[in-house]
Amino acid sequence: MPSPARAWMIVTSPANFARTEELRFTQQGVKFHYRRYVETMEPGEGMVWYVTQVGTFAATATIASSMFESKKRIWVSDGKPDLYPWRVKLTDAHSVSPEDGVPARSLVPRLRFVRKWPKAHWRLAFQGNLHELPAADFALIARALTKARSAATA
Repeated sequence: MPSPARAWMIVTSPANFARTEELRFTQQGVKFHYRRYVETMEPGEGMVWYVTQVGTFAATATIASSMFESKKRIWVSDGKPDLYPWRVKLTDAHSVSPEDGVPARSLVPRLRFVRKWPKAHWRLAFQGNLHELPAADFALIARALTKARSAATA
């Protein structure tokens, strides 16, 4: 997958990752209060999934559409109920099971977006449903996932 100019990280639970996987990574919804970010997403940008509880990166894909709205219930919020109404279509997905994913801890020293937080509190970078990533971070995660996929199928 070529490195996009801009990328996004979805922070999701194992259950919601499984729901996206069941859709074969053809679309992703984002929580209601992230609309202004999703509105800026463009086809060709990258998306990566960080799965909470296991702490791994488990998939990448390319955004294939502008934002659209849907009220179809797919993802479930652990807190306040949310329909994840702001959605984008996806293509070119590559994934592994979260258990076979790339541990975020192993990439933290090289991830640029994590530098906003003190080193001892790097996990704060993975709070919230959606984060914009530098292209270099997306490329690093995508390369690590390619290796993880190869190891999982070997």
